[in-house]
Amino acid sequence: MNVLITGADGFIGKNLLVHLQELKDVAVVTFTRDDDVAALPAKVAGADFIFHLAGINRPQDPKEFTSGNVDLTRALADAVRATGRSVPLLYTSSTQAALDNAYGASKRGAEEVLQDLHAQTGSPVHLFRLANVFGKWARPNYNSAVATFCHNIARDLPIQINDPQARVSLVYIDDVVRGFLQVMRGERIDQVEPQYDVSVGEIAAHLQAFRDSRKSLITEPVGTGFIRALYSTYVSYLPQERFTYEVPKYGDERGVFVEMLKTGDSGQFSYFTAHPGVTRGGHYHHTKTEKFLVIKGQANFRFRHMVTGDFYELQTSGDKPVIVETVPGWTHDITNVGDEEMVVMLWANEIFDREHPDTYAKPLNA
Repeated sequence: MNVLITGADGFIGKNLLVHLQELKDVAVVTFTRDDDVAALPAKVAGADFIFHLAGINRPQDPKEFTSGNVDLTRALADAVRATGRSVPLLYTSSTQAALDNAYGASKRGAEEVLQDLHAQTGSPVHLFRLANVFGKWARPNYNSAVATFCHNIARDLPIQINDPQARVSLVYIDDVVRGFLQVMRGERIDQVEPQYDVSVGEIAAHLQAFRDSRKSLITEPVGTGFIRALYSTYVSYLPQERFTYEVPKYGDERGVFVEMLKTGDSGQFSYFTAHPGVTRGGHYHHTKTEKFLVIKGQANFRFRHMVTGDFYELQTSGDKPVIVETVPGWTHDITNVGDEEMVVMLWANEIFDREHPDTYAKPLNA
């Protein structure tokens, strides 16, 4: 399939282009602001599908709304007519098209041009009145407030919020592209889903929590839904020198202990080391649970039941990934029985609370 993208160097265009390049059966031709409108007919001539993403939304002169949205769309429609073929076309309009302003009127005018094209040629036309799109590669201070907030907060710059309670409707770029690809494949998609209705203050609070998590180590629930999409967007705005950050390391004669990540509801992740012959642990928990994974070295785990005195031990090594769970009511320890430093990953089901640690010393040999 031969696909033409107008506005391929814009926010949505860049993301769509990368996704299309991942498809083996798609060849892409682009039209950008560097191309002359006179080049459109030749680019349209071989197209099997057109993504019309080009347009103007923040011109210096309001007259550019007409030239960049209506006139360009008319030139594209004329080029489609000239092919004598029915060419499917998807247009990124805006929810502003329903409003009485210069930008909305120009997007509405472009829609009307394409509706006429459909009526005259039968070319399928898919109009998407998109809400505010957010995601990687949007221009700060141009495409969206989310992009501006992400850019500034990732650099410890101030942000301006006039009304924290103001609601905005958002769609995520990957969902937009996914919907567009479904249309290209012939599926009927009326609008991009999901749409997120959030306040400006909520967006800012989440972004600031993302930034602060590097110090607190407590992550937001970034695995699903809006928070997942927003976190991915935020991270994409990190300057290269902030791709990394340090976490605290605690060491003594036994080895080191490093906390990596803490969650609000699923515990924390860390790792520790132990020199040959060193034993760590020697305590029990009433409710807290842990998972250990030896990733380097040789380990001997020992367990003793606090009531019955039952004893159990086992050995694991970095050569074979085996999870060892600590069981409430059993005191336990781990000894490096190898000749090299032992490195162990550790997950605990709750963040360590110094006031209520649920950790009670009880050496196994006592």
